[in-house]
Amino acid sequence: MNHTVQQLLLAALVVLPLLGSAAALLPAPPGLRGRGPDQAVLRHGVTVTGVVLAGALALAAGFDHHHPARMQAQTDIGWIPALDIRIHLGVDGVSLPLLVLTALLTFLSALYAYFNRPSGPSPKAFVALLLLLESGTLASFAVLDLMLFFLAFEMVLIPMYFLINRWGSGERERAAWRFILYTLLGSVVMLLGLLLVGLGGGTFDMVALATDKGAGLSHTTQLIAALAIIVGLAVKAPMWPLHSWLPDAHTAAPTVGSVLLAGVLLKMGTYGLVRIVLPMTPGAAHTYAPYLAAFAVVGIIYGSLACLALARTGARGDLKRLIAYSSVGHMGFVLLGIATLTPTGVNGALFANIAHGLITGLLFFLVGALKDRSGTTDLDQLAGTSGAALYGRAPRLGGLLAFGAVASLGLPGLAGFWGEMLAMFGAFDPADGLSRPAYLTYMAFAGLGTLLTAAYMLIVVRRVCMGDHPIEPRIGTEPERPALADVHGHEFAAWSPLVALTVLAGLWPAALLGLTDPAVQQLLAGGNR
Repeated sequence: MNHTVQQLLLAALVVLPLLGSAAALLPAPPGLRGRGPDQAVLRHGVTVTGVVLAGALALAAGFDHHHPARMQAQTDIGWIPALDIRIHLGVDGVSLPLLVLTALLTFLSALYAYFNRPSGPSPKAFVALLLLLESGTLASFAVLDLMLFFLAFEMVLIPMYFLINRWGSGERERAAWRFILYTLLGSVVMLLGLLLVGLGGGTFDMVALATDKGAGLSHTTQLIAALAIIVGLAVKAPMWPLHSWLPDAHTAAPTVGSVLLAGVLLKMGTYGLVRIVLPMTPGAAHTYAPYLAAFAVVGIIYGSLACLALARTGARGDLKRLIAYSSVGHMGFVLLGIATLTPTGVNGALFANIAHGLITGLLFFLVGALKDRSGTTDLDQLAGTSGAALYGRAPRLGGLLAFGAVASLGLPGLAGFWGEMLAMFGAFDPADGLSRPAYLTYMAFAGLGTLLTAAYMLIVVRRVCMGDHPIEPRIGTEPERPALADVHGHEFAAWSPLVALTVLAGLWPAALLGLTDPAVQQLLAGGNR
């Protein structure tokens, strides 16, 4: 593909949702109002996100797959000369899969919201915030200037805060405030680290800083800067013990908010570790790696045990909250892979990022649909005494939920398997200078985490999908459970791409690893030209 066309496509991916967000607040043209202004603005959201997805797929098709380590589609123009801050955009094998994942999940979320109008204020604000969120997330993965990265990183916080606070349920205000406070405090600390790296390195250009491998920074400066950046990114990741905002946010958020929060926003933290910390402060990354791995493993075990506690009978566990805690465990594998400082581990982390986005996005869609049908996500209420019998009451919905569960527990042949396995392989043989006995211990605990994950996911499948279902109730009696609508056509359209990609990534992991591996090798060796 022509370089100019690539440039325009990448710039359009960032700018188009921003323009669409502003346009969503304007009155719909008379010929496009459909059955009313609410339908018109929801259709506008589907249209804009659909065009962005088409642009992301076109960019991926035109990407030079023979040189995924090279930055492509670069735009580099001056913005604030006094501070040497530039509008620098580009894409490589690390960021391209995340751009496509973001565009896909946002489009599917807009499509789902079109047919399942979110309960709350005017859809105009909902669509505007959704598109603003998409623009900030895409920008986070596309920008190559530290200050622009920080601005894009912050740009997503306000839309997500309002999506939780205005369209959520339960204790939505408390959850929204915890989300914004945790992430803002983490961002303030991260900004200090970014400024140290940029001012010490003489530039805010991420490509130049990665190529220099921290040459302009003393070891002490690297340690202080990397610690500040890691703390800020760890809040978003989320890393134990900075995760406590996540379960509340997921439980209160609307379905679309949960999908995007788990599928996209959490990836911004781990992406920042790979793009910024590893290449720009390599000495500090080597110092902090064992501690990062230890926190990651604690997160894996803690998240799994929390899910087991929520899944047991009588715990009144919320299914959305359980999946949120499962994200803490799964993202622990991502952090463990990064902490190995090896190509194998980092590739596993990037693969697990994409797999988690696909699988957990699907699970939150399914749980949202289950809540719409039954009015609750409380496991005890759903299951009753013998199980919710979803296989008998809504077999396609039950089958999809079981598929998402076995994909999440890392069944071989599905996407969830490869990322976790590669992260543990990286821990088996960590980078030079790291304690192999310590990492073997971490690997053993991570392996235990996979067993605990299988345990709670299978408990959920047993309680929600299985159970007695009276097909023919006795005369004069009522069925034990009301009938549930099975998967609708629009739901099938929104979920089938996630199912297909989960299977494809599991059966053909080289499609993704072929993109990430050369870029990771170059980042760890010193930069990305």
